[in-house]
Amino acid sequence: MFSKDLEEFLAKNKNKKIVFTNGCFDILHRGHVAYLCEARKLGDLLVIGLNSDASVKRLKGPERPINNEKDRQYVMSQLKPVDFVEIFSEDTPLNLILKINPQVLVKGGDWKIDQIVGGKEVIQSGGEVFSLNFIDGYSTTSIIHKIQAT
Repeated sequence: MFSKDLEEFLAKNKNKKIVFTNGCFDILHRGHVAYLCEARKLGDLLVIGLNSDASVKRLKGPERPINNEKDRQYVMSQLKPVDFVEIFSEDTPLNLILKINPQVLVKGGDWKIDQIVGGKEVIQSGGEVFSLNFIDGYSTTSIIHKIQAT
């Protein structure tokens, strides 16, 4: 269910403060990068749960994702604030969150804390949950619409 690389990463970093977030990260933009930089400051390591292609299709529709999961994983893994990227195929990252057991769980500011999947479980295990700043005017959907309009 989880990659061998994840197992090895968790074993190697068991004494580090892990920050976790998740998303599709289909077309990266300034909003994503600012959010990831802010998230990374909350701990020692930033782990990303990346929606699989099938999961993105179910969440965003048949025309998405624009970039396939392996390409999205590669791009995300090359970003300075990101320490590890795991692809998950479920509609929510709950099983991945339970596996990683992060000390900090974050989502973008468009999410209320009580709506963040895994928040209750992270808090129950002594962790923290944050809804980080959301930069207005940046979204993958708006980029796609801008491209289609030209």
